[in-house]
Amino acid sequence: MDSLQKENERLSKKSNLSKSIDDVQLTIDLLTNARDSIRANPTSASITLAKLQNPIKQSFDKVNDDLKDVHSGLTKCQKALDKKFKATPFPTTEYDPLALHPPLINRAIAMHLLREGQFSVASTFLSEAATNPPRSVHTERSTTEDKLDIGSLGSESLQQQFSAMYHILHQLRNERNLLPAIEWARSKHEALESRGSNLEFELGKLQFVWLFMGGGTPDNTEVMLDGPLGALAYARREFSIFQDKYLREIQNLTGALAFLPNLQGSPYNGIFYNDSSWEEVANSFTREFCSLLGLSADSPLYIAATAGAIALPTLLKLASIMKEKKTEWTTQDELPVRANLPQKLRVSPDKIQLQVEIPLPPSYQFHSIFVCPVSKEQTTEQNPPMMIPCGHVIAQESLERLSKGIRFKCPYCPQESHPRDAKKVFL
Repeated sequence: MDSLQKENERLSKKSNLSKSIDDVQLTIDLLTNARDSIRANPTSASITLAKLQNPIKQSFDKVNDDLKDVHSGLTKCQKALDKKFKATPFPTTEYDPLALHPPLINRAIAMHLLREGQFSVASTFLSEAATNPPRSVHTERSTTEDKLDIGSLGSESLQQQFSAMYHILHQLRNERNLLPAIEWARSKHEALESRGSNLEFELGKLQFVWLFMGGGTPDNTEVMLDGPLGALAYARREFSIFQDKYLREIQNLTGALAFLPNLQGSPYNGIFYNDSSWEEVANSFTREFCSLLGLSADSPLYIAATAGAIALPTLLKLASIMKEKKTEWTTQDELPVRANLPQKLRVSPDKIQLQVEIPLPPSYQFHSIFVCPVSKEQTTEQNPPMMIPCGHVIAQESLERLSKGIRFKCPYCPQESHPRDAKKVFL
């Protein structure tokens, strides 16, 4: 990256775009003056144009000279970029599952725009998607998901809910105003309780800390005392409904009053001097708000794109290996890798078997999984995990290969059993 940075710095020093702009403006002024002169005296048009040729030519030459260094610098930067980031073709496949489900893609894009607060862009996208619907592809794989009505995403009610969410987040993150979030949590008290959420208490807890540290309240809200006394009054007024479930946390908050002269050196330092508490509460609010709408906390489109970007280097390397060995997938549905799990890969014509693993962050793991200890493959709906009577679990295909329809010995203990006695395990 050093060479690229040097070329960029050299380009910034050599390129004098302000001089180029002045020369262009000079050319415009010459043409404007000539136009005005001809308009005032049409008979002098030939003389005026003749006099204009040399100044215009000189002006264009100056502009070209000014841009030479710019073009040269851009060429060198392009060469440095090509040298550093070599062009690598993306992995291709003749079978693209998403191409068969355009309504799902449109819905994901529209929902992402709404979740990001881009309401006008989402409205335009939905309007264009409705005006120019994608061509329907009739295949045996079509599902009811293809019939999703993305027009429902353009409803005013949904946009109002996301608008309210962003208003509360703005007040929380930028204005340090917890009251709109607290009011929303109170209105959703029963729904949050049924989910086992502690958001309402966490908001009240942060409000206590904010008052305790002298944060005060916004001008457009009801008047509250700030400082330790204001925080104590707030706790007496608001924490009574949380005593049964969060008594210990409430005691820790009020117990900090005894250490008021030296709060930083007290056992409660982590509660009152936590720089990430506001962002944690904001993320928790976003998660609960989306959950009550039946949505995930993060945009599915963002998750898919990020996971794809993480997996792309491995896919590119795998594609180059397959190109060198001149091999192909055995079926169009067979994926070359499984994220986070080793997946046996069968290729033709050499029947090469590869073990490929793409690690993803823990936040991208959403479902329980099981890898068969015999085949080392991840189980699927077509190849589910099966528990044999001894308690060991293997994949259904492994069970069939081991048993061949008759009694067989467990691969991990001496017990024998019949395949019909195995039970399907639901993850």
